[in-house]
Amino acid sequence: MSERTNSAEWLEKYKRWQIKVQKNGVRRPFYSSTPGTKGKKEANAKADAWLESNTKGDKKVKLLFDDYVKYKKGMTKEQWKKDKSAGETWILPRYGHRNISKITEGDLDDIIVHAYQEGNLSKKSLENLRGTIQGFLKWCRKKKYTALHPEEIEIPKGAKVGTKTILQPEHLGTLFSESKTLYYGKEVEDELIHAYRVMVLTGCRPGELLGMEADDIIGDCVNLRRSINVDGEVTTGKNENAIRRFYLTPLAKEEIRQQLKKFPDNKRVFGDYLREARFRKRWYAYCAYNGIPRITPYEMRHTFVSIIKGLPEGEIKMLVGHSKSMDTTGVYSHEVNGDLQRISGKIAYIFSSLLKSEEENAKIETA
Repeated sequence: MSERTNSAEWLEKYKRWQIKVQKNGVRRPFYSSTPGTKGKKEANAKADAWLESNTKGDKKVKLLFDDYVKYKKGMTKEQWKKDKSAGETWILPRYGHRNISKITEGDLDDIIVHAYQEGNLSKKSLENLRGTIQGFLKWCRKKKYTALHPEEIEIPKGAKVGTKTILQPEHLGTLFSESKTLYYGKEVEDELIHAYRVMVLTGCRPGELLGMEADDIIGDCVNLRRSINVDGEVTTGKNENAIRRFYLTPLAKEEIRQQLKKFPDNKRVFGDYLREARFRKRWYAYCAYNGIPRITPYEMRHTFVSIIKGLPEGEIKMLVGHSKSMDTTGVYSHEVNGDLQRISGKIAYIFSSLLKSEEENAKIETA
C-alpha cells in the first residue's frame, strides 16, 4: 500500500483543491470544489482511497464495458441499449484499448468534448452520455477495477438545447377534417387516422398508444397498463408513472369507437402487430399528403401538453405520466375521486373551442 506524502493545494484559478499522488507508476490527480478545510480533506480522502484500494486495473475498458452492458441488460429493459450505443459510439473508439487504471478525469471530459464537437450532440444527449459514463465507473468501482470517482463531468456551455415542434391550430383543423393519404401512389383512407387523432387528444406516448387494448377501456376510462417498445416488446412503460388511467373526452371516445368499429377483432385497439416504425412512416406520409409539418409521433404528445398548458401543472402531470416534484404537494397529494373526470371536461372544452374556431376561420376564407 502506498502512503500519501503531500496534501491538497487550493487552485485559485479553478476554485478547487487539487492533489496528485502516484501508485504503481501511475500518477493521478484528485479534486474538490468545496471551499475551506472541508474541501481539502475531501480531496485528500479521495487520494487516500485510491492509494489504499486494491484494484484490478489491468483490465481493458472495452472488456469491462461489454460486461457492464450485460449487467445492465439483466437489470433494465431499455436503458442498456442506450448505454451500449453510447459506449460503442463515443467511449470505446477513444479509450476502449486503454487499461481502466489509466483512465483519468481528463479523459472523461475528453469524451464529452469530442461528442460535442464531432457529433454536435444536444445538451440532453450529452447529459445522457455523462450518465452512461458515471454508471459504468460506478459499476467498475464496485467490482474493484478502479477507484476513479470523478467529482464532476462538465457539459460544454455552448451545447444546444433541443427544440420540439408541435402542430398549430390550423394543422389540427386539417387532422380532424381530412382522412385521406397516399399509399403506393393511390389516394386511400388512412387506416391509422384515428390513432393520429387519439394521440393528439390524449397525450399518450407512441408505445402506450400501440399497447392500448380494447379491454383497457371501461366506459370513458382508459387504464394504461403496457407499452410496446421499438423492438415490438411489451413493457410496463417508460417509468413508474407510465401505469396510469385517464378519462376520454367525447371527441377521443368517438375516435376510438370508430377505430373499434372498423377493426372489431383486434385485441390492441390500433393493430395487434403495429410497430412504432410503421406508425411513424404512415404518419409522415399523411403529413406530406395533407400539407402538415412533419413532426415526430412523440411531438404529437408535446402538442397535447402545449394545448392544455393552461391547466394546473399537477393535473397535466397526472394525465401524461410525469413524475411529481419532491415537495409537500408532490409527495403527499393524491388523486381525489372525480379529479380525472373534471380534468377530462376541461380538455374537452379546450379542444372543442380550438377546432370550432378553425372551422369558422375556414368558412370565412372560402366565403
